[in-house]
Amino acid sequence: MTDPAIPVPEYDALVVGAGFGGLYALHQLRAHGFGCHAFETGDDVGGTWYWNRYPGARCDVESLDYCYSFSPELHAEWDWTERFATQPEILRYARHVADRFDLRPMISFGTRVAFAVWEEQTRTWLLTTEDGRRARARFLVTAVGCLSASRVPDLPGLGTFRGEVHHTGRWPHGGVDLAGKRVAVVGTGSSGIQAVPELAADAAHLTVFQRTPNYSLPARNRPLSGRENWRAKSELEELRTHARTGFSGFYIASTGRSALDVGEEERRAAFERKWAIGGTEIMSVFTDVLTDGKANEHLAEFVREKIRAAVDDPATARKLVPLDYPIGAKRICVDTGYYSTYNRENVDLVDLRAEPLVEITEDAIRTEAGTYPAEVLVLATGYDAMTGPLTRIDIRGTGGRSLKEQWSSGPRSYLGLAVAGFPNLLTVTGPGSPSVLVNMVRAVEQHVDWIVGCLRRLREDGVDRIEARPEAQDSWVAHVNEVADTTLYPRAGSWYVGANVEGKARVFMPYAGGLNHYRERCEEVARSGYRGFALSPEASA
Repeated sequence: MTDPAIPVPEYDALVVGAGFGGLYALHQLRAHGFGCHAFETGDDVGGTWYWNRYPGARCDVESLDYCYSFSPELHAEWDWTERFATQPEILRYARHVADRFDLRPMISFGTRVAFAVWEEQTRTWLLTTEDGRRARARFLVTAVGCLSASRVPDLPGLGTFRGEVHHTGRWPHGGVDLAGKRVAVVGTGSSGIQAVPELAADAAHLTVFQRTPNYSLPARNRPLSGRENWRAKSELEELRTHARTGFSGFYIASTGRSALDVGEEERRAAFERKWAIGGTEIMSVFTDVLTDGKANEHLAEFVREKIRAAVDDPATARKLVPLDYPIGAKRICVDTGYYSTYNRENVDLVDLRAEPLVEITEDAIRTEAGTYPAEVLVLATGYDAMTGPLTRIDIRGTGGRSLKEQWSSGPRSYLGLAVAGFPNLLTVTGPGSPSVLVNMVRAVEQHVDWIVGCLRRLREDGVDRIEARPEAQDSWVAHVNEVADTTLYPRAGSWYVGANVEGKARVFMPYAGGLNHYRERCEEVARSGYRGFALSPEASA
């Protein structure tokens, strides 16, 4: 219960979340003289890297790119150990950042924000936490992440299961003992693909339940040498240049040609080179893989051949090969030994399209074709992506309007930074921004820098209220849709369009035009005096 007698602390800005976005927001706000505080649901910093502790959890962006670029000193003192860092290493990095810049005193840990209400009379946001604490601020900055609202589907009989049930996005911090146990995994998205090889190595038997097969590329992970770390330290300016000018926020080597302008032999040789290197660069080796169906099919069939070659049993291979959507239209996965895991004697694959799930019983999963005993159930069922982290907070704008209700037909925002009807609410990597389609750390830095730059300008000009204009928001949403329609992304039922959540509106949520072009648009808006926003002078003035 909230005690009205307890004074409500007041700040210039309140931040929700202490992942990469929240930490950087706190650092920049404080550096520019704004009183600020953050609320974090977890007991430590790290965001998605605090929660996602499942076996095999690893970043699919290379370590030397998945790090902050704002501080030369930070860049110089940190050494990454692997090409693709594991969750524990990324969490250590986030903790190091929090300690190095003394950010922890500005964070309330173990605190979930329940309500955020805009009060027009005072032109402030009033936040209330689940345990009844309150705080007030002129500006509300949400850094809740795009993949933090874990989703547990409504599986018939789930509540009757007597064994352990764990979601990959809320894995127990002490780990799970699987030795000698029969384990069932539901879901083969990125989390499932990373976890399956690790779970198979520990469990007595592993049954994987797949609804939709996924394309996954080999990581070719390896330790990083001292020389590679040394070069990365000396190339900070190059990294920053790629962040500003690169489509994805980092350097990708491309032929610069269409996949249709070269012969089969040259095209396959280019694919083979990137396949041997590993990671996601193969998606960009030709310029039109994500925009031309014929070009995409060349790469898709190349990857399908690799899947068939990796799996010994032809029937299992057929289940694992995606056929009904373009490669990359769903988030491309990166794995270590995923497909070959199905060659193990203790691993079975169940195709839920061929034999739909009927129910979960006390000790098994039953499909239309059979019953599969299990002692541990792992839900690799993903997230209510992009919007879920925001709509799970009861956010109320002008006139008490609910953000959840306003987004019931799909999210609408201006630049992925602001929402009409919600003054002084600024969203880091919100829907309508590049976010999940690019290097998230670069997207976070760009957003926070823009937001803090905006607040500084408002302070200098004596403005205390900023709100996206409805017509600007409508124009941006139309542009986001127009750009998406030039790509193959809308051709897949992915979490990019909310297809993984029953009843969620089907809208392509991220901006597919590239971080470089998006950055230019944001900078242009700022230079024009924040065109598309309604600005109001301080009430006292």
